[in-house]
Amino acid sequence: MIVVAILILAGVVHWSARQLLAEVKAAREEAARTRAVALLQLFAPGVGASASDPRALLVWQPLARTARQMYPTEFAALDRAAGGTFPFTKDQLQTAHADWTADWLVWERAHDAEYKLKAAALEHELGTTNTVSAPPLARARFDAIEREKLDLYQRRYQEYVRVAKALQALTV
Repeated sequence: MIVVAILILAGVVHWSARQLLAEVKAAREEAARTRAVALLQLFAPGVGASASDPRALLVWQPLARTARQMYPTEFAALDRAAGGTFPFTKDQLQTAHADWTADWLVWERAHDAEYKLKAAALEHELGTTNTVSAPPLARARFDAIEREKLDLYQRRYQEYVRVAKALQALTV
């Protein structure tokens, strides 16, 4: 009888331990799902921001790499759900670089046209197309337009190169 009681008690303890382990496993899985949802919510603004401005990736992608190192299991689940690397795929990073370059080319054309128009307006105002024989004040105004054009171009080009290189580095 004591042996039967011990066997029953052992069975109850074994069953309880299995139930406890199942509950612990379920709690861990729920915690992992909760972290994955939190990561999804955390990176949603970055995905939106990067769609409208490729420079946003320069902030969000390093954060994503850090978070990926901290929570590899949760990111693996997000990658499976997203069908690619979450939150930014390599294709998205390459597209951002291409978009940045295309935007630069559009800006460059518009910049050139804007300053050609400024120079033409000044030529019309002064009644001359020959800046060499123009009076000193007129030459100074033409030179100011050219300096302004070059200064703005250089600043913008410097930013373009910096961002383009940084975006390219994200794809490596």
